[in-house]
Amino acid sequence: MGAEELRFQATIGAEVKGETWSCVEVPGSAEFFGTGKTVRVDASVDDVVLENVGAMVTGTGGHMVSLNAKVRKALGKDIGDPVEVTITKR
Repeated sequence: MGAEELRFQATIGAEVKGETWSCVEVPGSAEFFGTGKTVRVDASVDDVVLENVGAMVTGTGGHMVSLNAKVRKALGKDIGDPVEVTITKR
């Protein structure tokens, strides 16, 4: 396939505007994506696949991928829990 991938471990929960959101932060994302703007990605979090989702800007120069309640239920995890993440550029 040749798509660029980024693999990392993360803890669910990103600090945004004084609140903890159910997201995973993507380390080194601005360099990986080559932009500080929102981008579309494919992601897998543990064994849950997320296709064509937005990697949103964090406000601190990075990106994050949101994990909604349905995804967290499928993972059996919530804020504060560790996950294995693979991000693939689209």
